[in-house]
Amino acid sequence: MTPRSRLHVPSPPARPGQEPDFSYLSLSAAGAVHRPEFTAPAGDIEDLSKELVRVLGDDHLAVGPWNPHLEPAELQVGLRHMLLTRLFDDRMQKIQRQGRISFYIKSTGEEAVAVAAGMALQPGDMLVPSYRQQGLHVVRGRDLVELMCQCLSNTRDMCKGRQMPIMYHWGSGNIFSISGNLATQYPQAVGWAMAAAIKGEDHIAASWIGEGSSAEADFHHAMTFAAVYQAPVILNLVNNQWAISTFQGFAGGERRTFAQRGPGYGIPGIRVDGNDFLAVHAVTQWAAQRARQGGGATLIEHVTYRVAAHSTSDDPSRYRPKEEWKAWPLGDPVARLKAHLVALGEWSEERHAKLEKELEAHVTACWKKAESFGTLAGGPSLDPLTMFDDVLKEIPEHLVKQREELRALQTAGAIGAAPAHARQD
Repeated sequence: MTPRSRLHVPSPPARPGQEPDFSYLSLSAAGAVHRPEFTAPAGDIEDLSKELVRVLGDDHLAVGPWNPHLEPAELQVGLRHMLLTRLFDDRMQKIQRQGRISFYIKSTGEEAVAVAAGMALQPGDMLVPSYRQQGLHVVRGRDLVELMCQCLSNTRDMCKGRQMPIMYHWGSGNIFSISGNLATQYPQAVGWAMAAAIKGEDHIAASWIGEGSSAEADFHHAMTFAAVYQAPVILNLVNNQWAISTFQGFAGGERRTFAQRGPGYGIPGIRVDGNDFLAVHAVTQWAAQRARQGGGATLIEHVTYRVAAHSTSDDPSRYRPKEEWKAWPLGDPVARLKAHLVALGEWSEERHAKLEKELEAHVTACWKKAESFGTLAGGPSLDPLTMFDDVLKEIPEHLVKQREELRALQTAGAIGAAPAHARQD
């Protein structure tokens, strides 16, 4: 009988009510993967796209050639940044559930992907994140009040009420605007990097998308340009196993690793343990050095797990085992860095509890300050006249007329106007 073709539909290894199953993951032992010179040709290091760079062993000590040999003080800063990011996320999730903001996305379990990478880069480098890299803002010293105000769409909202919550940006901090249109981050980062190279600058760009977004055309457009022009850019692909409710196999993860897409374009692909702070830092540092010295782009696949729901609009219990995150074989990034510092004799449970209490108080104080600039339920509110700002360089006549009509209505008291101090001119 002649075999008939069949359509293959990817299926997650476990559904609600079943035991978690991560047997599909290919893991390398800590310290087992070689670290080539950053000048190595992409074709000579294809094995890095199949293996998994890991530094922290089961004994919580750093081993192998990828050990970045960071000082304990720097590791403590990294732990603080990751813990602050997590506590900020937890508070904002609770605030959303209380109806005080409309929407939120947590990065629980993925903090090292942003924090370790951010610490390995330079302040002048342009960061083009997706919506789960709030740790980049923490690394660069962003006041949490500013992030909270954006989620409140109040008078201090950096987006002036024009973006949904968590779509932050920070021009002076070199953090590009977040876009809800998936994968746009990649071509934007590649374009910025190409411009930096044309201008002879030493700065590079780094971008982040999820593995589901890699199925978008923008991913391939960016990879082509990055490869052809050897753009100084780091393209981070965060494989957290789920694109909302869709298992990573739907984006092609069953056939090959996502990092293996790099060599197909002539770009090095590196697969790294995204929950290992030291490994992420080391791989980012390697890719940054390569980019700065004319070696072009690197595609980094961060193997991690999305512990929380996709967003506050999502219920993961409908598509995956409820306690699946507890079975994730690569552990928790915060707990692992903490255990590493303890193993070095540079940290303790007491110091950790003290830090956690200190950071919780800081988050609380930031929220109280953010509310003083306006809430969803009460004023002050943004001046409606700001809708005409920052859109067109030269405002056309019909919009000038509409703006004057709105101003007249405000003057007559027919429509509310924000107090003068609330204007963001």
